[in-house]
Amino acid sequence: MNPIFKQIESFSAAEEFFEFFEIDYEPAVVHVNRLHILKRFNQYLVRSPLSEDLDEFTLKSALKAHLSQAYEDFVQSSAQREKVFKVFQDQDAKSISLDSMRASLGSRRS
Repeated sequence: MNPIFKQIESFSAAEEFFEFFEIDYEPAVVHVNRLHILKRFNQYLVRSPLSEDLDEFTLKSALKAHLSQAYEDFVQSSAQREKVFKVFQDQDAKSISLDSMRASLGSRRS
C-alpha cells in the first residue's frame, strides 16, 4: 500500500485531512459538513480510482484536488442540496409546511 494511503487511513478527524493536504478551510464549514465532505471525497475517489503505483507527489496532488473539490461543493451549496447521504435523497418529495405544523400543535393543545 502506498504510504500516503497508509497515513490518511489513520486520520480520525476531517481537519487532519485538510492539514495533511495543506488546504485552507473555514472551520465552521468543516464543522457542519465534515461527514458530507469526506463522503463526497470518497465518491470522487471511487469515480476516478487512483493507482497506488503513482509517485507520491502525483498521488498527493490528485487526492488534494479531490478533497478541495469536495470541500468547495459544501462551501457553494448545502448538505440538503448536495444529497450525499441517502436520508437527504429520500426527502425529495417529503416536506411539511410550517402551517401544517402549527395546525397540528394547535389541535394537541386542546
